[in-house]
Amino acid sequence: MSQHTVAAFDEELTELAGWIAEMGGLAERMLVSAVTALARIDTDLAQTVIADDYRLDAAQRRIEENGVAIIARRQPMARDLREIVAAMRISSDLERVGDLAKNIAKRVIAINGQYQSQRLVLGVEHISEIALEQLKFVLDAYTARDEVAARVVRERDGEIDALYTSLFRELLTYMMEDPRNITFCTHLLFCAKNIERIGDHATNIAESIHYLATGEQLGPDRPKHDEFEATSP
Repeated sequence: MSQHTVAAFDEELTELAGWIAEMGGLAERMLVSAVTALARIDTDLAQTVIADDYRLDAAQRRIEENGVAIIARRQPMARDLREIVAAMRISSDLERVGDLAKNIAKRVIAINGQYQSQRLVLGVEHISEIALEQLKFVLDAYTARDEVAARVVRERDGEIDALYTSLFRELLTYMMEDPRNITFCTHLLFCAKNIERIGDHATNIAESIHYLATGEQLGPDRPKHDEFEATSP
């Protein structure tokens, strides 16, 4: 492979990584905006999140299409091939993060005008802070190609699961105490589950980083503490 070809290939890989960074930034903003819209019942902000999801979808398609084209054109091996495969995997997870943020935004629109209590949103805001922290941390790990940091994210996945379980119980208590809370709390349960799943996608990204760095797949077992997986939304 000529020096010119190697340089062009390196540029293509750098471009893929840059697009991942852009997707990650957009996915983070969508999550923050979705939860802010929920706390304020701000339907205009919720509509912005829904519109941003189209941008995230387009970015994911661009990464996937370019990744396939690079593989066909360059026929990379070893670490170079893993760079492309990891980028395609991570873009898919970020696209799903956007979908989940969009789902929260749609709940905001559904809630608008119904009975609501701001104190009930506090637990959802807390779990979203942890999920956002995980997402930021794992994207930094991808930028640095830091497999150790990625493993930390994977190990913390159970923390979000435990928070979701606690919040599930708390919201059920509020529903039993006051029937007026039932509809609002049901929406919040769906929102909380979407956030818990965002944590799962951060963990998926961590596993892709491990694969990129080592060429090995992590085992399927993760620390899980969600006792209501079978019955939750």
